[in-house]
Amino acid sequence: MTTRLVVITAGLGRPSSTRLLADRLTAATQRYVTDGNVDNAGGGGVGVGEVGGDIGGDVEVRVVELRDLASDIAQNMVTGFPGPRLRDAVDAVTSADGLIAVTPVFTGSYSGLFKSFFDVIDKDALTGIPVLIAATGGTARHSLVLEHAMRPLFSYLRAVVLPTAVYAATEDWGAAGDDALALRIDRAAAELAGQVTARSVRRPAAAEETFIPFDRQLAALTPKG
Repeated sequence: MTTRLVVITAGLGRPSSTRLLADRLTAATQRYVTDGNVDNAGGGGVGVGEVGGDIGGDVEVRVVELRDLASDIAQNMVTGFPGPRLRDAVDAVTSADGLIAVTPVFTGSYSGLFKSFFDVIDKDALTGIPVLIAATGGTARHSLVLEHAMRPLFSYLRAVVLPTAVYAATEDWGAAGDDALALRIDRAAAELAGQVTARSVRRPAAAEETFIPFDRQLAALTPKG
């Protein structure tokens, strides 16, 4: 069983604290999915009760760096037609078993680039997909962006937004704050692992095409004398 995990990160710098947080969330989620022990993970495993025990598997991770798609997104906003790179990214997001979405905080909300990417996606395309929301910012005062901006956005898109969201301020990256951040990452990853594992288990297997030679198809249409 392969779980398809897509990570959307809207960081603009290199290196980026937004990408760093996304990488840590991804690694923790991969660990839980691969191990298959999601019943009591993350200090209680809130929201992971749909599947438990030792159900593990491979994780196929796709990272979408929105910085690299900025011009494609802008072009789509003007023309209404996505270019090949943007279409590929959208297809990956809409076919995922689970999403990790991380944005920096700009002017008290998610970045314009982050919002523009999700404006490109059809409003029903994320229905039922579990999403772990996360954000980074310079101060903890902006942490409510997760609840007043990001959660309503994905609820509108009919995604399943996980109970635990993760915010990392500048102070969280130091020695004093990293333990608390690590606990939040672990809990959120455990929730996402449970949801994506359940979703990949329920995913119908691709139907195998049966090739029928043309002469047999023609014979089936010939009236029987």
